[in-house]
Amino acid sequence: MKIEVQKSVIEQVLSQLQPFLEKKDISQITSHVYLEATDNSLILKATDYETGLKTKIDEIQTIKEGTATANGKKLLDIVRILKEGPVTLEKKEDTLHISQGHSRFKLPSFDADEFPNFPEVDDLPKIEIPSSELITSLKKITPAIDTNNPKFELNGALIDIKTDKINFVATDTRRLAIVTLDKSLDKEFALIIPKKAIIEIQKLFLDDISMYYDQTHLIIQSGPYLFFTKLINGKFPDYERIIPKSLNYELTLPKSKMIEAIKQITIISNEIKLTFLPDRIIFKSLGDENLEAQTEIEVQTPFEEKFIMAVNSRYILDFLTHIEDEEFMMGINEAELPFLLQHRNFITIVMPIVI
Repeated sequence: MKIEVQKSVIEQVLSQLQPFLEKKDISQITSHVYLEATDNSLILKATDYETGLKTKIDEIQTIKEGTATANGKKLLDIVRILKEGPVTLEKKEDTLHISQGHSRFKLPSFDADEFPNFPEVDDLPKIEIPSSELITSLKKITPAIDTNNPKFELNGALIDIKTDKINFVATDTRRLAIVTLDKSLDKEFALIIPKKAIIEIQKLFLDDISMYYDQTHLIIQSGPYLFFTKLINGKFPDYERIIPKSLNYELTLPKSKMIEAIKQITIISNEIKLTFLPDRIIFKSLGDENLEAQTEIEVQTPFEEKFIMAVNSRYILDFLTHIEDEEFMMGINEAELPFLLQHRNFITIVMPIVI
């Protein structure tokens, strides 16, 4: 294999491949990127077995077709320090040679035939979701995905596909976030996608996408990119059981004023006591008596008597930063029961702090 490619072009692609490389054990082929030179195009792949990305560069000059691998991080480090202009990559025996002008580098290369295979999309069922709706929905629920939970299914998000809608769901057991898209679909099924994959999907896909699935993988194609992730095998909690069937109190609240008030209190404490009065809400920090923050906003509420509850402010802020309009709905039953935040098709249900 021998090619010439512009430094800026291959640097950008190698940067995109970095999250998919094996980082801990550089002796593994999965710490390498796969390179395949064909007639004036270069195919690149990276995978850590759990997720993977394949893409293609067309703006190259192929001098000799062939395949190679090289440590993905070191190859990017080398390309980054080179000057703008053409870079030559050449496979010689068990090494990949990188050269530009008087600069010469070489990296060990594994047998490219041993590089892990990527899943194919042929004959797989397809999920019809516009990329903008997919990315927006995932962004809203991502803060509620747990991390390092022994129940592996909570370390990902559920895509629950029903015949009349798709629910995107995440929970860390203290809150539950749901985005609902109204869609007409042929069959019902559910996929649990790891958090890492969800974060990478949000970075990669802004244009039109084609999304496929099987029992073990979710695969997304867009332009020159093919992305895959292994699915989490497990049973997601019965989230619909958590959604309140009725609400004793419903409040329409101003987003900006709520954010401003909450952020003032978080200077002292993330845990906030909310006191609802008929014409205002008082925000006060919980915790050390020697440290205190308090503010209030004027707003009409349905409470005729003082109503007090406490909450982790981060859960409310995560919701508020992902809604577009200035007003949202807060639904409350009792002070120690989960309360609901809603804006259009996005809801978050939060467990309050018992005080």
